[in-house]
Amino acid sequence: MARFEPKSTAPVRERAILVGVDFGRSSDWTLDESMAELARLADTDGADVVFTLTQHLESPVPRTFIGKGKVEELVSYVRNLDADVVIFDDELTPSQQSNLEKIVGEPVKIIDRTALILDIFGVHAKTREGRLQVQLAQLQYVLPRLRGMWSHLVGEQTRGGIGSRFGQGESQLEVDRRLVRKRISTLRDELARLETRREVQSKARWDSGVYRVALAGYTNAGKSTLLNALTGSTVYVQDELFATLDPTTRSIELEEGRRVTLTDTVGFIQKLPTTLVEAFKSTLAEVRAADLVLLVADASDPGVDRQIHAVRSVLEEISANQIPSVLVLNKSDLVTAEDLTNIQAKYPGAVTISAREGTGIAGLLYRVAREASRGDATVTVLVPFSKGILMKMVHERCQVIREVYTEQGLLATVSASERMRLTLAPYAVPDDDAGVWQDSSPATEE
Repeated sequence: MARFEPKSTAPVRERAILVGVDFGRSSDWTLDESMAELARLADTDGADVVFTLTQHLESPVPRTFIGKGKVEELVSYVRNLDADVVIFDDELTPSQQSNLEKIVGEPVKIIDRTALILDIFGVHAKTREGRLQVQLAQLQYVLPRLRGMWSHLVGEQTRGGIGSRFGQGESQLEVDRRLVRKRISTLRDELARLETRREVQSKARWDSGVYRVALAGYTNAGKSTLLNALTGSTVYVQDELFATLDPTTRSIELEEGRRVTLTDTVGFIQKLPTTLVEAFKSTLAEVRAADLVLLVADASDPGVDRQIHAVRSVLEEISANQIPSVLVLNKSDLVTAEDLTNIQAKYPGAVTISAREGTGIAGLLYRVAREASRGDATVTVLVPFSKGILMKMVHERCQVIREVYTEQGLLATVSASERMRLTLAPYAVPDDDAGVWQDSSPATEE
């Protein structure tokens, strides 16, 4: 027998009880569907769901969110199933959370969907900006809940007696609040600086005439897999919610010769916490700055209609709903022919693909090229040899119809976007076959 028995260092998965309430209001999501998604979130965060408790109410109970009888049931299930954490599908008020913690008792944690999503984001954020954004959202969530953390000291203050007027608990509470507010202010300043840098980079891409495409969609719809399929990159891909949070930008050259950028952004979800939308506004700015949004949806998911609606709602919330978009129905390889026909009939303008199998990618690139050339116009320019960067832009940002090198420089007729036409305006020449092209030397034509 070994002298020392090896012990596993792998994290121990927690045992979770989920709690959901059906308020009878019309919603795109049924209670069962919302609870199923909550279970996936719990699994992503390292918890095994051991029980699901639901209730029908007209409105939340002010003190404990759920009814008194259900609270007693919850306590019984927590003890009998040896649960570590209770997760509510809706956001709890600080007082509701505090009351439930007292009733259920330590060391069981009481959290809500918002706290769960924030925890997942905290694990998955990799870049400095992503971590700062998650910290900001977490502190904004924690700030109104600080009082419960110091309730044992606040209780001492209420007893009166010598020293009570110094307010020991309240003083500690106020100190913590000031520290949290100061940290929030610092994080906002740092994020503002990063946002300014991002805006400079975005402006540089605008000035260069690069056509920008953003991938937006419900979490786990396959955006990162699609980015890899389109660009040949190796962005992290995993079958879990919020596998990637930080925006990733890659560039590709379309068949016509135009170069475009593709940016993978954070996935959306129903009941996305407002604090997260606010904290991630600089990341979501990549969507607002795009020329085209590819709205990626999981065609194999029974709730694909609701997912599309949820994504469009977030796009509207961040003022990105006016940007031209193309609906991309991904994971078509997991859908029966009949279901695929039905969903294509429901969304006739959508592009159906399987990013994992590579089917439909060529059609999607053709659609992107068509959207990129929308609004293009033909212009003939004579670019001097001294403007080498501009010559490169002509070949990368425009569709070259014909070109010839003359003694003065590159003479080309191109189909260009409005931005490129403005850039090339100083070098524009009249385009008539009897003039400029006859004067050019055919011997130099490529």
